[in-house]
Amino acid sequence: MAYRTFFSLDYKYVWKVNQIKNMKNIRSASAAGFEDATLWEEAKMKGDQEVHRMIDEALQDTVVTVVCVTHETTGRKYLDYEIDRSLARGNGLVAVQIHHLKDQNGEIGSAGDIPSKIPSNWFKAYKYINQEALALWIEEAARLAGK
Repeated sequence: MAYRTFFSLDYKYVWKVNQIKNMKNIRSASAAGFEDATLWEEAKMKGDQEVHRMIDEALQDTVVTVVCVTHETTGRKYLDYEIDRSLARGNGLVAVQIHHLKDQNGEIGSAGDIPSKIPSNWFKAYKYINQEALALWIEEAARLAGK
């Protein structure tokens, strides 16, 4: 089954995220509008309220939130807001480590911590393997959230 999915990510790693999020059995929402550097920069210049608006808009009609984990994830300014809003919506949550995927320069990164803000009874964390596994994890997250 296809689930409308919000991808929580650091824009610096959008190249890695794009490798996994556009698969056929996931209807993904834009990652808070941040796939376009121009939109991200404009929102940041307008302030937190505008970024929050973009996140809220991207979360509409989603049932699962995938937190893409790299070594900088837990330091992201808007991560807690994305998680809080996802939980408030009743979204299923899954954390996926993507540090080992190559970026646009062919480089890989180091593992990051799973955000402690995500309640352990609502999510599972995985290291990205392939699209089929991610689809199963998203289905499981939706089921755990009662979707």
